Amino acid sequence: MDLSIGEVAERSGLSVHALRFYEREGLFANPVRRLSNGRRIYHQEDLEWLAICTKLRSSGMSLAMIRQYIELVRQGPGNEHERLELLRRHERDVEARIHELQEALDVMRHKVRIYQEHVVRGEADRLWNPSHPDTAAGADAQQECRPPATGAG
Repeated sequence: MDLSIGEVAERSGLSVHALRFYEREGLFANPVRRLSNGRRIYHQEDLEWLAICTKLRSSGMSLAMIRQYIELVRQGPGNEHERLELLRRHERDVEARIHELQEALDVMRHKVRIYQEHVVRGEADRLWNPSHPDTAAGADAQQECRPPATGAG
């Protein structure tokens, strides 16, 4: 089934501008076909590739790395080891970012818990208020800044 650029934009969730960008950057697995009048024609496999490609991008894979992967795919059978290594390398990068984000989330949850406790007790004005008599010693400020124990040494 032939699809116009507008239909692909609607089905993929990408803008027409983004689809043209992907084409210019060589991010389609197969060259985008055109009618004699120059209009782009897409097929179901283009939509399937776009779904993969957008997930690779949202996972943080660089355009250069996607191009490298596409080039390996275009070469056909025989380079599966290279494709696998490229995907494993990116998988490790994603796992490392997830770990960093989990640590950041732990800090955010810790801070939310502290603020909730102070708000419930009616002591929110004590947080980071050096002129408040109860915070002069800095105990609340130290509690405020202390990161949660992550269990990792």
